[in-house]
Amino acid sequence: LPQRDRGWAWMVLLAAVLLQGLTLGFPSCIGVFFTDLQHEFQASNSETSWFPSIMVAVLHGGGPLCSILVKRFGYRFAVMLGGLLSSVGMVSSSFCKSLGQLYITAGLITGLGSCFSFQAGVTALGHYFVRWQALANAMASTGVSLGFTLWPLLSQYMLDEMGWRNTFLIFGGILLNCCVCGAIMRPVQLASGSLVQLPRPGDDSGRRTACFQMLQKYLAFDIFCQNKGYQIYTIGVTWMMMGFVLPHVYLVPYAIQNGVEERKAALLISIIGFINIFIRPLTGLLSGHRIFTGRRIYLFSLAVLLCGLSNFICIISAEFSVLIVYCVILSIAMSGIGALTFQVLMDVVEMDRFSSALGLFTVLESITLLIGPPLTGLLVDITNDFHYVFYTSSFLLISAALFMGLSFCALEKKRNLKETTKVPLDNPSRYQYNDTPTEPQPESQSTPACFLMYHNWGFMACINTFLSSINWDTFFFF
Repeated sequence: LPQRDRGWAWMVLLAAVLLQGLTLGFPSCIGVFFTDLQHEFQASNSETSWFPSIMVAVLHGGGPLCSILVKRFGYRFAVMLGGLLSSVGMVSSSFCKSLGQLYITAGLITGLGSCFSFQAGVTALGHYFVRWQALANAMASTGVSLGFTLWPLLSQYMLDEMGWRNTFLIFGGILLNCCVCGAIMRPVQLASGSLVQLPRPGDDSGRRTACFQMLQKYLAFDIFCQNKGYQIYTIGVTWMMMGFVLPHVYLVPYAIQNGVEERKAALLISIIGFINIFIRPLTGLLSGHRIFTGRRIYLFSLAVLLCGLSNFICIISAEFSVLIVYCVILSIAMSGIGALTFQVLMDVVEMDRFSSALGLFTVLESITLLIGPPLTGLLVDITNDFHYVFYTSSFLLISAALFMGLSFCALEKKRNLKETTKVPLDNPSRYQYNDTPTEPQPESQSTPACFLMYHNWGFMACINTFLSSINWDTFFFF
């Protein structure tokens, strides 16, 4: 078997970097094809935007299904299956005669394949690296930024030279390289753990029990109902994602509509990705400093707030130089969001339930990722004004930032009041992290991929600062 932390492990890391560039970075180029697809199928902005929305939503929301696949067949099989699905989806897309067919091929099939390849690929890093796991995950995450930088430039060049159909056909061949990356990821150690007891045929009670156990394992509704910190954070991020994705979909068509050359418009997305390469690691190091221990939620809220405020730059002017300034500020804010999203989640959830909490978290955010662009596209169709894209994005991001920041501030204030008056908590396990969970639940041994991507394992100590109980009868949230 391959050795960990050395030798072949570094080849696996290189494959993981490539995988993240091919999968997570790929949706960044869809905006380049937006105008051509709209003209080809005589579709509205709302109808066209369903294509990238479905792809991104499936890419995020397929996490629980990928976890089941990895546990059953291993990460190597999941990566290669994902590469095959992604390739088949894009090759089929080149022959589509309607947007509805494109929703299924490029949206559903390619999105699901990208989900399998990405999440299973990063899971493999958890098996190959122990001592250097933090370094490996940080280096692997640079693949996303590289994808954001290169995919739009390549897409615009190929679109100009051969049209969108031939471009999609070639993309199918490029995404097939995910299978090569999967082949490199030789198994080190199969994840151990008890399998869910399968019900006997005709046993309705056993079937219901098995379904309940699966939901409990991969979608932690009980944590959502009991943990106020997780409740606030999940709702805030879910609401945020509806506006977070809008500039990525509409920035290129907005720039083209306002007279920016198509190649320059595609360059805007690449600028965002290029700056991310350098800013994201710095943000991760900054957030890991002890001075920010217990305060990462405020850093995250500040990044979301900056992201929302930056959209007003596009509203002021659509000149190329102004849009470059917008992309720089947006990229800095995005780096903070990307580096802190799952670190904050780990702060508010018990470690033994993190995997299932992450499953519900990604599924809920995939819903808003799905409906955000089409609803905003409908608004643009009605008003014939792209400015409403950035108005909507700003409102959603700013409101989410204020909601999370003020809510956690209220939780902290309540905790301080409890400490001052020496009133014991009625049920502290509901609101704060315990090093020794009272009700441990079995989890899959495979490490959650999104968590591996964004979280620096060197800062795994969870906090008790914000997660005290709060009287929600006096607070607007409950």
